[in-house]
Amino acid sequence: MSKRVLPLLCTKIPGPKSRALAKLLRRYEAPTVTCISSKSPIFWERAHGVNVWDVDGNRYLDLTSAFGVASLGHSHPKVMAAIQKQSKFLSHAMGDVHPARLKAELCARLSGITFERWTKHKQSGQVFLCNSGFEAVEAALKTARLFTGRRGVIAFEGAYHGLGYGALEATWRPDFRRPFLDQLGHFVEFVRYPRRRKNQEQEEEELKGVEQQIRTVLQKGTIGAILVEPCQGRGGEVIPPARFLPMLRHICNRNHILLIADEIYVGFWRTGRWFAVEHSGVMPDLICVGKALTGSLPLSACIGRSDIMAAWPRSTGEALHTSTFLGNPLACTAALASIREFESAAPGWKILEKGEKWREMLSLHLNTTPGIKEIRGMGLMIGIEFMSNAPLSPSTVCELLLARGIIALPSGSKNEVLALAPPLVTGDQTLEWSARQIAEVTGA
Repeated sequence: MSKRVLPLLCTKIPGPKSRALAKLLRRYEAPTVTCISSKSPIFWERAHGVNVWDVDGNRYLDLTSAFGVASLGHSHPKVMAAIQKQSKFLSHAMGDVHPARLKAELCARLSGITFERWTKHKQSGQVFLCNSGFEAVEAALKTARLFTGRRGVIAFEGAYHGLGYGALEATWRPDFRRPFLDQLGHFVEFVRYPRRRKNQEQEEEELKGVEQQIRTVLQKGTIGAILVEPCQGRGGEVIPPARFLPMLRHICNRNHILLIADEIYVGFWRTGRWFAVEHSGVMPDLICVGKALTGSLPLSACIGRSDIMAAWPRSTGEALHTSTFLGNPLACTAALASIREFESAAPGWKILEKGEKWREMLSLHLNTTPGIKEIRGMGLMIGIEFMSNAPLSPSTVCELLLARGIIALPSGSKNEVLALAPPLVTGDQTLEWSARQIAEVTGA
């Protein structure tokens, strides 16, 4: 994308309408939710493809896919058409009593693209439909407790599984957990999350250390599951060694515990395959998905092997785990349309190759930038890690990029990483343009 197509912005960011809305939000929203400053936020008015427009008419390139949701691009025409068509007939049903037809169809499709596909139809999955990602994680944690009879869970440093009380217990960041420690269940043990490294010996040594940590925790006899992100998103776009997930699978098999894959962020082709676990050939016992599942509406899912899900009692009128909006028809139809699009189009996007090419562009443009520690990633999930003494922080870089019409986010436990996860349909010219802009604002 050239500057002619997406010109540098000349209006003040945020504009007057965004500033007025920020005042309104500051007055009426709980103070801990939206960060309001002289430089943020902008308020979105509409979005299409890779672009977003704010209430002041400014146009932006979205390098976040709106937290990984808009992987197919904003307002994807086929998904929007499906939602609009469904809205004329049914927008809500009684999910665990008298559900919509679409709920049954979506559960079948989710089994089809996971356990049935992985086992060549030798095994099926069963599904909890939820609203938010953390709810899917909590459904998985409950399932592990019922199936194994053990309360303990191993999670990883840097992990982000959501902020509901069960998911928060497995979320690493102390600043999220600290205010509520006395209300948490204290059933999670954290171990180190290994990183893929150029030095093979160093990588193997780190893996051995992680394995020993896990084996030490397992000696307590309380662990029923290992909960892992196949690639960490909010933890800093971290890619683990190729042998990491197979090692976890082996440990789980030997100790009769469950492997739970949290793919809420990386699922649906973000890393170049349907699911990130597929890069290592590992089949989890439970997988949690969300975000890109609908591309727009709140919906997540916990999908488990049917024999594991049998640990739940069959409903006789009262569901042991449910919610009011379970299987919402509009969200289900959006998910079905999104899955059809991923199935038909995603293989042709060559996401792995596109991502590798973009990383090369970024490396080329940032090769003289002071304070860059590493550029890493897989597919269209890229992290640029800054040193602690870098002239600019990722948060400052995001502010500078916003003024140039680019939306990006910091990530990592200390916000030390510039996270880049654009819609999967973003073109090479657009990615090249964004690399130049990142280089310019960082002083390369």
